[in-house]
Amino acid sequence: MKAVTWQGKRDVRVETVPDPQIKDPDDVIVKITSTGLCGSDLHLYEVLGPFLDAGDILGHEPMGIVEEVGSAVTNLRPGDRVVVPFNVSCGTCFMCTGGLQSQCETTQVRERGTGAALFGYTKLYGQVPGGQAEFLRVPFGNTLPIKVPHGPLDQRFLFLSDVLPTAWQAVQYADVEAGGSLVVLGLGPIGDMATRIARHLGVETVIGVDLVPARLERARRNGVTVLDLTEHGKGLGDVIRDLTQGRGPDAVIDAVGMEAHGAPVAKLAHQAVGLLPDALAEKLMQTVGVDRLAALYTAIDVVRRGGTISLSGVYGGMADPLPLLQMFDKQIQVRMGQANVWNWVPTILPLLTDGDPLGVDDFATHVLPLADAPRAYEMFQKKQDDAVKVVFQP
Repeated sequence: MKAVTWQGKRDVRVETVPDPQIKDPDDVIVKITSTGLCGSDLHLYEVLGPFLDAGDILGHEPMGIVEEVGSAVTNLRPGDRVVVPFNVSCGTCFMCTGGLQSQCETTQVRERGTGAALFGYTKLYGQVPGGQAEFLRVPFGNTLPIKVPHGPLDQRFLFLSDVLPTAWQAVQYADVEAGGSLVVLGLGPIGDMATRIARHLGVETVIGVDLVPARLERARRNGVTVLDLTEHGKGLGDVIRDLTQGRGPDAVIDAVGMEAHGAPVAKLAHQAVGLLPDALAEKLMQTVGVDRLAALYTAIDVVRRGGTISLSGVYGGMADPLPLLQMFDKQIQVRMGQANVWNWVPTILPLLTDGDPLGVDDFATHVLPLADAPRAYEMFQKKQDDAVKVVFQP
């Protein structure tokens, strides 16, 4: 089969690799019909190379048609249409039944001290082959895949794999009451969807911050008050406070994460680590690694006293300095973590089968053949061609 493979920093290639096979009785093989390119994939493209091997298959946002099922699979059969969550979770352990599929005790990568395994996401999370491929082996066939109806465009359901539950969790963790105020930092796929969900749930004042004109305009068309970071710069906090009764928003969602702009020292540290041999770079990143924290610092500055910060952007640093005095003094609450996909599916799925209130049908800005993946990664990383969400069709 053809698959997108990591070969080095900023080097992904579509190669021919062996087809996946049934290994365990509850496995299923899915023929992929659509698979997303996530902002988190750019961390692999740019930063997390020490935790990858050449040839690793990328991608964690797939859906498709069941091709083959193991002998113990009773809930699916060939021909069923499924979305595959990015968490590799069993669905039956203590964590999964408690709604924390991202902490699945069956697939936790204990040797790395991390939570549930993820499709296509480095040694830190199990080095499981990903879904930017023609076929995917999916374990826990009775509990992990999300069965969806045949008929509508893939994009109606594809984003159940990551974008929708991640954005939904970000808004839920922000915990803004109807009529309240929310700032979303970063209007990439997660931030953009979070603004839509917040408005759908009745948040009165939704403010989006970014520096890419196309992303700002996209959010503005959906009724979001947008602020251009390049225009306001260091005065951003004052502008936001002016829009929120002088005190700041009830909550801030940081949908940017480790690759925020405006942190030159941390950026140089990332680049320096990238020049080291993988074994040394991996050790340094796991012990003294730092992130570019501009977005998180902005969230701490602008959120009102007693407010909440919801982190959905990915951070990877082990030695990130945080202004704990300021956070304590402002009595800030912080919630974060990988999305627990199945925890939110029952709530989100009706929004996809009864109309399209969140605009998922045309959420993707680019739908491309899998063969175009190298160009798409570069385009997305460089924010070219107004790219917000890229979907591949193998």
